[in-house]
Amino acid sequence: MNSEEEFYDAETGLDSDNSSGEYTDTNQRSSQMTLPNQHTSADVERGVQENGVKKHRTTLPAPMFPRNNFSIWSILKKCIGLELSKITMPIVFNEPLSFLQRITEFMEHTYMINKACTQTDPILRMQCVAAFAVSAVASQWERTGKPFNPLLGETFELVREDLGFQFISEQVSHHPPVSAFHAEGLNKDFVFHGSIYPKLKFWGKSVEAEPRGTITLELLKHKEAYTWTNPTCCVHNVIIGKLWIEQYGTVEIMNHSTGDKCVLNFKPCGLFGKELHRVEGYIQDKNKKKLCMIYGKWTECLWSVDPATYESFKKKKK
Repeated sequence: MNSEEEFYDAETGLDSDNSSGEYTDTNQRSSQMTLPNQHTSADVERGVQENGVKKHRTTLPAPMFPRNNFSIWSILKKCIGLELSKITMPIVFNEPLSFLQRITEFMEHTYMINKACTQTDPILRMQCVAAFAVSAVASQWERTGKPFNPLLGETFELVREDLGFQFISEQVSHHPPVSAFHAEGLNKDFVFHGSIYPKLKFWGKSVEAEPRGTITLELLKHKEAYTWTNPTCCVHNVIIGKLWIEQYGTVEIMNHSTGDKCVLNFKPCGLFGKELHRVEGYIQDKNKKKLCMIYGKWTECLWSVDPATYESFKKKKK
């Protein structure tokens, strides 16, 4: 086993066995995952509110470890330029959740999918899908703890009657670590699935996470399929100072049925932080004609305006 193939478990620090899962197969595998329609004994034990909605926890199951008396530099000084999945990391870096549980946070704003399903205009549907894609990124804001790596074959299931979806995820590969997920609307109006292969690197003062893998949203009523990949996430000041997160990179959301495309540019904060959290982009048709502009902040909200109006506003601002 050469140095590029070494992988260390966070708990044991020993070389692990190579996984039989392959990253190239995970998209197909995630789309084939199925969800049960009935839940019996476990549902009874959890308890039901008066409106029939099952109770869900509102806090993490355990507090995070404090980092005040921990020398982060003593661990990270040997890791500069390396991929963090190959390094035994102390538990103080983790939050009490697995990565499979963190993926479910993509579904926090499921109402945007439901709104897209009700739109008759494909451009309005694309706007809703773009807002949903950005909202999934927004769940990482101020989340500076690293989730635990799931075991190979580990699964996590979540059913939210109040939000109208059921979700299941599985760790389908250990080296490289790949997580696949599959969600369905309880009204059978959408399917949301994909795989995530996070590449983590430490650059001295920051940790960069590149979420490789394709995400797919299918609107069954309109027979449309949208695909995209998430932007790069970077956590700053991991050695000293206040931790803060930025997202940067280009996200392209493709409607494979109509040929429409939404291009979103997550801007890096820059030297003076003027572009921090800013998102700017546009929706174009299959002939590459810009139909509308999208701008805003991934931590707050997005706006959509006519391209001519937006260009006029930018000229006045300059």
